[in-house]
Amino acid sequence: MSNDERPISPHLTVYRWPITMTLSILHRMTGFALSAGLVAFVVWLEAIAWDVIPYATFYEVSHSALGQIALLGWLFSFFFHLCNGVRHLIWDSGRLFEKSQAIASSWLIIISAVVLTTCYWLLV
Repeated sequence: MSNDERPISPHLTVYRWPITMTLSILHRMTGFALSAGLVAFVVWLEAIAWDVIPYATFYEVSHSALGQIALLGWLFSFFFHLCNGVRHLIWDSGRLFEKSQAIASSWLIIISAVVLTTCYWLLV
């Protein structure tokens, strides 16, 4: 008993993606990336504890192009997650809930994360 005259429900292609939704998704993705980075950190610690050969292997991998991209991604994930966490703390106090404030703070989070990542990467 199908009714073909009913309109089809719109999907993601119909609606505009708000920046706040993008940041929510990115926050979850960076949390997952930080978890993977923690596993890599534990592998690094184990390589140090074992011997010179496992550490040398880890060193080569981390200094390859792919390793540098992963480190840069984890660094951005850290700073993005940190900045967005501060915004959530501000939201917990009941501030910045207006639509214009949420949009402005979203752009501030992205810019801050990029600037902090760039500064840290270039300084260290």
